[in-house]
Amino acid sequence: MKIIEYSDRFTVLVAKARGTEYRAAKRKPPFGPPLKGVATVQPDGSGEFGFGLFAVSLEPINDCPAHAVFMDGYYAGQDGKPVKISNVFCIFEKHAGNVLWRHTETGIPGEVFGTIFLTSLVVKMVSTVGNYDYIIDWEFKPSGSIKVEVGLTGILEVKGVSYTHTNQIKDDVYGTLLADNTVGVYHDHFLTYYLDLDVDGEANSFVKNKLETRRVTNNISLRKSYWTIISETVKTELDARIQLCLTQEELVMVNPNKKTKLGNRLSYRLIPGSVTNSLLSNDDYPQIRGAFTNYNVWTLLIKVLDKLCRNRKIENKDIVLWYTMGFHHVPCQEDFPIMPTLSGGFELRPTNFFERNPVLKTRPSKSVHWPNCTTSSGGATWGLGGHMPS
Repeated sequence: MKIIEYSDRFTVLVAKARGTEYRAAKRKPPFGPPLKGVATVQPDGSGEFGFGLFAVSLEPINDCPAHAVFMDGYYAGQDGKPVKISNVFCIFEKHAGNVLWRHTETGIPGEVFGTIFLTSLVVKMVSTVGNYDYIIDWEFKPSGSIKVEVGLTGILEVKGVSYTHTNQIKDDVYGTLLADNTVGVYHDHFLTYYLDLDVDGEANSFVKNKLETRRVTNNISLRKSYWTIISETVKTELDARIQLCLTQEELVMVNPNKKTKLGNRLSYRLIPGSVTNSLLSNDDYPQIRGAFTNYNVWTLLIKVLDKLCRNRKIENKDIVLWYTMGFHHVPCQEDFPIMPTLSGGFELRPTNFFERNPVLKTRPSKSVHWPNCTTSSGGATWGLGGHMPS
């Protein structure tokens, strides 16, 4: 390659580092001031980055608790050969003080069933894609629920400008003024999860439980209305595309061939987090390429070499759920120069998968007497599984 022309892209003042000296010497220059547009072409399905390619090795104490167990991981290199990343996953028990279940019997004085605190198993990884760090947690709960969370942190994508105050901005606004000559650009994050649930077997169906309002008839109640569910087993891939928030419905992956003793089908329910849809126009090139964000949920027939929606029949088949979550990021001054973690996620919850609550036999935490923890003569009692706070 031969350079035939060079143009200095930085025609405006570079952001001042005073007061924001976190690794100032290692920060990249602000992203592009005015210059001719540049377009890159990537093969569909290839992408500019790889989540595994940019996964980082985790450090004990800094990234994971002291009692965590670490695992290595591999990704496919550009030559197709496996590339090893040491300590790319960590696995640990989490004691956050959350309640697994509790109850106080108000109708019977002195009768208290107590509180059971949650201990869950967490698998963590971190991928640093460009200037952002994505912290991925898979939390497995004793109830059978799987909670998935992603945390966004790292250094904002910024642009150099000539402004030092908001009253100087007369043009269209593309971001927030974060510091002198520095704008944090408005942008999106979309993460798509591949969920091959195989609920008690490979043959599954995708069911939409629509919540509908009904009027009370025949004067059987003084109430005027109630709500019920209308279950619809989705037949084809196109009908299984879901735009969340447009309708009130529960999304369930069921095994139509397995039932509980009471006759309910074994299933797992998708509980979405905050819902985000793309704001770009459909003819915009990033949106054409990222058209999967037009729908939050896709359900497709599993094919090793074919992940496209071709409107195939999916009832009682080996199917996979694709769930897309997203963030519209409006930067603020608190995000600069390094961003406090912003988190989102979703949950997969068993629905008639067990005959009863699977954590009923979970033992309550033991209260442990720790002397010298307080100035009182009686000491202190710590009840979260006997673990003393550090």
